[in-house]
Amino acid sequence: MSSGAETEEAVFAGIDVSKAVVDVAVRPGDERWRLGRDEDVLRELASRLSAIDPVRIVLEASGGLELPLVAALAATSLPVVVVNPRQVRDFARATVKVAKTDTLDAAVLAYFADAVRPALHPLRDAETQTLADLVARRHQPFTMLVAEKHRRRAI
Repeated sequence: MSSGAETEEAVFAGIDVSKAVVDVAVRPGDERWRLGRDEDVLRELASRLSAIDPVRIVLEASGGLELPLVAALAATSLPVVVVNPRQVRDFARATVKVAKTDTLDAAVLAYFADAVRPALHPLRDAETQTLADLVARRHQPFTMLVAEKHRRRAI
């Protein structure tokens, strides 16, 4: 007999990072969305993911494109894991999910997170603070560039 209390399903997110956009897929369900890659959007994404409290957020290592996003997620203490693309490709082949679009890649990453549950490697407190400081510092030049572009248009 049921106790009446509902059990919450674990939530997993997969994120496919490209030069211009970030595709996100969440499991269970079929929630997907696409965002740009500017600093404000990365903070918005971290906030949105915090609200759904995922067990794992999985991204593929993609030549450094993933680093600003990983930094933003880790700075907000989200359980982010960067995995080897070969592992995900092999997993996709094994599960017959070989279509190649960014949205589907994000969904496969979420499925991989759920099925494999790659180990988390949490940062130590000092590393987390250093990372948060670097993310904040990285944001400053972008803010200055935007202000300069607006100033140049006004001239």
